[in-house]
Amino acid sequence: MKFIDTHTHLYLEEFDADRAETVANAIEQGVETLLLPNIDSGSIKPMLEMYRSFPTICKPMIGLHPTSVGENYKQELEIIEKNILLEKYVAIGEIGIDLYWDKTFLKEQIDAFSQQLMWAKKHNLPVVIHSRNSHKESVETIREIGLDNLRGVFHCFGGDANDALEVVKMGFLVGIGGVVTFKNGGLGSVVEAIGVENILLETDSPYLAPVPYRGKRNQSSYIPIIAKKIADICNVSIEKVAEITTKNAIKLFDL
Repeated sequence: MKFIDTHTHLYLEEFDADRAETVANAIEQGVETLLLPNIDSGSIKPMLEMYRSFPTICKPMIGLHPTSVGENYKQELEIIEKNILLEKYVAIGEIGIDLYWDKTFLKEQIDAFSQQLMWAKKHNLPVVIHSRNSHKESVETIREIGLDNLRGVFHCFGGDANDALEVVKMGFLVGIGGVVTFKNGGLGSVVEAIGVENILLETDSPYLAPVPYRGKRNQSSYIPIIAKKIADICNVSIEKVAEITTKNAIKLFDL
């Protein structure tokens, strides 16, 4: 079985002590490709260093994370835009709207999201969308920009089954991670509603580790745990989940 972790922040300091070992553990579990979402101008260098250390395994994205949008967001966007053509990025991400932590810069978040959606269209790249507590606002922004030549994934999906079906009808995939293993995570009905055909596997490591590692540092080697839970929910084999989600990732990110 081959898996792809479509969302891991493996370049963060949480992995400084054992980064190479973490990659080796992932490969041992069949997780052979790791996609690295960017956060802001400060994370570009460590992310690219990670990519250059493991060029056949790690693939970088470029984007401004919504929680990094503040008063200086236009300067941040300038840096991001200049970097788009400097490397072979697989996506514009992670981008979007986050209303969980702070709503102070909602207007700026929407503006930054809109601009980056347009860059994705211009450069024919998929988008990786962060929509924590902001499903309605995220969908509205996407529709305003227009769905033509726009594709991507709603990463770390936190909506309900109806929200997920809406996303799928728009032509997007749904990123499912460790939360699907949580007793009250609420993702079981989402997975049931959309089926494995519309899913990408992800960890969002070092965050949101699946049971039985909940509360500990997440890592890409836990992807099979997530896949097994999805297989149980959909009543298919884990091999089928691996096959379909890997094909989905290869197609979306042109891997």
